[in-house]
Amino acid sequence: MAKLHKSSKDPELYYYFNRKKEKLWCFRHKYYDELGERKEKKRSSFTTEKEALRVLLEVKALTLRGSSRQIEYDSITVEKWFDLWYDTYNQQWKKSTCYHRKALIKNHIKPLLGSYKLSKLDKTTYRRAFINKLLDKGFSPNTVKLFHCIFNTAINAAVDDEVLPHNRFRKVKITKADTFENFLTPNELNTFLDTAKEYVSVTGYTLMHLLAYTGLRKGEAYGLKWKNIDFDKRTITVECTRDHYGPRSPKTKNSYRTIPVDEVVTSQLKFYQRRCMEAKLKFGMQLNKEDDFVFISEQSGEPCSYTLLQHAFTALYKYLELKDIKIKKITAHGLRHTHATILINKRISPKTIADRLGNTVEMIYKVYAHSFKELEDTAVTVFSESLNGAKIGAN
Repeated sequence: MAKLHKSSKDPELYYYFNRKKEKLWCFRHKYYDELGERKEKKRSSFTTEKEALRVLLEVKALTLRGSSRQIEYDSITVEKWFDLWYDTYNQQWKKSTCYHRKALIKNHIKPLLGSYKLSKLDKTTYRRAFINKLLDKGFSPNTVKLFHCIFNTAINAAVDDEVLPHNRFRKVKITKADTFENFLTPNELNTFLDTAKEYVSVTGYTLMHLLAYTGLRKGEAYGLKWKNIDFDKRTITVECTRDHYGPRSPKTKNSYRTIPVDEVVTSQLKFYQRRCMEAKLKFGMQLNKEDDFVFISEQSGEPCSYTLLQHAFTALYKYLELKDIKIKKITAHGLRHTHATILINKRISPKTIADRLGNTVEMIYKVYAHSFKELEDTAVTVFSESLNGAKIGAN
């Protein structure tokens, strides 16, 4: 250890000479933490006395404010904080949440931001090194916004734990991609479903058909059991969702719902139920019309894989491209948007749409703002045309 020499500007400030005989500065600040235990904060390798003094004064100010945890964690990296955050809170999250957050930390946050000190990371660096990099890699604005929300959740935890004084990333804005692009027109939907009926498996087609005609989330469709379908009353009840980790409770309290469906839906489900009976018999099983999940694998008779719908979409769009059939590419969630958009254009009330989709009215207005704006513009035109028509009739 090099010999320390006191500075005349502060008794906790020192200078020393390294092996290269270079004069460097350091400080050793003694303080008491929130438990009353004596601690010492040391920093070295400052090239100027002024810089060392500035950092020392910052540390002393934190001590006076009682922010000893900020002193203790001022050198923690983003990587170490996110590991600590995950290990601390993951038992409070659902399995699917754990999976997605762990993957985000491993694949994106650590590679792009892991080496930065948490206390020194600023908004400009965050946007340049994280947000912009993700967008450059081809992630959609919606996905980047989701990553940003999770990042903010971890930062808020650091603020609550007094590791950081405030969340400086809270006001970083990422423009979401327009939801209205992820939907089909009625004519496009007819082409989509007609082609799927012929070139996609019966399970894949029935899933697509159900999502389009009901607006269910795909996890809600996977979670349906035959007891949730009332063929006599023509209703479907949502009380479960299913993903990679199995069945669990629906997304929100509004997700618990019973919606009416038409004969087109029930007829397809009746046809599919017969196919399920045949599939199960091949494997020495019988269909349980109470506890069996609706959607099963034709190769095993067991509940189908959560990836089945993704494979069905991929196969369908490959065929459409092969036959040069021009149709907009959407995601599985796009069928939900399609259902909602068609209802809006048919002037169904937002409350009815919200109840059907398991959302709030506020969320319907927020997500489908563009569709409502188009509807308002149409209303103005229709009103004017009606008055002009009345004048012509009067003459």
